[in-house]
Amino acid sequence: MLKLKHSKYKLECGTDEAGRGCLAGPVTAAAVILKPNFKNLILNDSKQISEKKRDKLRPIIEAEAFSFGFCHIYEDEIDKINILNASILAMHKSIDVMPIAPDFIIVDGNKFKPYNDIPFETIIKGDGKYLSIAAASVLAKTYRDEYMNKIHEEFPMYNWKQNKGYPTKQHREAIRKYGVTKYHRKSFRLLPEQLKLKL
Repeated sequence: MLKLKHSKYKLECGTDEAGRGCLAGPVTAAAVILKPNFKNLILNDSKQISEKKRDKLRPIIEAEAFSFGFCHIYEDEIDKINILNASILAMHKSIDVMPIAPDFIIVDGNKFKPYNDIPFETIIKGDGKYLSIAAASVLAKTYRDEYMNKIHEEFPMYNWKQNKGYPTKQHREAIRKYGVTKYHRKSFRLLPEQLKLKL
């Protein structure tokens, strides 16, 4: 069972990102403060539940959260500041847009930077331990998937609708065949050495 709270703070926010290992598209983060009586038996780390369940959960989380926000950081920024900094920036910006600011932040993973002097704690595999981080992981994943489905229409040959920009064999084959798009992260190793492209 996932826990509702980690700290004694009243407005504890969970944050997580999606798309860190992708070759194309943004890294997307979300932040969520849940109501003290929030309960949901399906909610878990977004990687552990089906797309259908994630899509069903998003409106429930948004309706029942005390406060939430999400943010995309796009490929040009990722290339400029690197993926780790971009992931943390996406988390910071998703907290920025929350209508109610948290007084404590719990972060999935082990890397974060201080945000507005608000105390925080990083929790490895936090999305499988705390409901607010799991809720943030579902929002980040569904908003990012929605974006990837949209840009898929522009470049269907990369099949982002299915692979969401992750480095599948099919995605890499398409890069080799068609080259790179404006949505690809140029700082990433888009192809293994033997398939190197001249960028």
